[in-house]
Amino acid sequence: MKHLLAATCLAAGLLAIGSPASAAECGDVTIASMNWQSAEVLAALDKLILNEGYGCNAEIIVGDTVPTITSMVEKGQPDLAPEGWVDLLPEVVGRGITEGKLVGAAVALSDGAVQGWWIPKYLADAHPDIKTIQDMLKHPELFPDPEDSSKGAIFNGPAGWGGTVATAQLYKAYEAEKANFTLVDTGSAAGLDGSIAKAYEAKQGWVGYYWAPTALLGRYEMVKLEHGVPYDAAEWKRCNTVADCPDPKPNDWPKDKVQTLLTKSFADRAGPEIMDYLNKRAWTNDTVNKLMAWMTNNQATGEDGAKQFLRENEALWTSWVSPEAAEKVKAAL
Repeated sequence: MKHLLAATCLAAGLLAIGSPASAAECGDVTIASMNWQSAEVLAALDKLILNEGYGCNAEIIVGDTVPTITSMVEKGQPDLAPEGWVDLLPEVVGRGITEGKLVGAAVALSDGAVQGWWIPKYLADAHPDIKTIQDMLKHPELFPDPEDSSKGAIFNGPAGWGGTVATAQLYKAYEAEKANFTLVDTGSAAGLDGSIAKAYEAKQGWVGYYWAPTALLGRYEMVKLEHGVPYDAAEWKRCNTVADCPDPKPNDWPKDKVQTLLTKSFADRAGPEIMDYLNKRAWTNDTVNKLMAWMTNNQATGEDGAKQFLRENEALWTSWVSPEAAEKVKAAL
């Protein structure tokens, strides 16, 4: 989300570690760390692997989706944006690639950034017939409104989020009011999180808007409801995301593409081994959710999170790097 989240990711490469020119050719590398947890830990992970595994001199700089990607296209800096929410800047990213200023690497979040309506896993397990929004709307009694238990409740995000607008439009599109559901304004991100935590701790029913990757979904296991219809991009743009559109139709929620981006100049000097790493380095929402939950519980930094990931997921990350780089990274932990 990054409230329909922000955009971007693609990285760079270096020559074989056995080559004496490797470190020199990699040289100084600037890595953009966006201002949210998943991007922070991925940037720290790339820094650690590039420095310890491939002899780079990488450093983290603070970034954000729009200014970072725009600067990469127009000024050739920073070198690497590990977590790029490219769907937020499709024209800028497309122009950068077409003009040979940007290179796209791995889709960093392999299953895409996910938004939609979720229910607790314990409820999904107890009611295996509830798989879609349409199934859920048949059972308002399982999702009681805290203000009126005779009705069901669908919890929404705060004003200002794109996901909040889309949820309100889908509430109309699926005729949830006729199904005896109210739409609950949680007022803030904390209010939304609190409603999930309260329901989960009491093992009560809950349904509402949320997104992944997030630390909260690493702490509370949730299941995303299917929408029961295919994604219609034109309809999504026309009405599902327009607050005052009067006639929204049921629609699937699109996934955001989260890709690693690097400047062409960095890609040219990186070399095949680093590029191989950046083209392979990808993880799932489940992996990131659990890692962010650990970071939140331990008040950990991105660097702490990167080291925790490397300690706990050796089979995954060693498949991304050369054997020589893997040994050097292990030695540095």
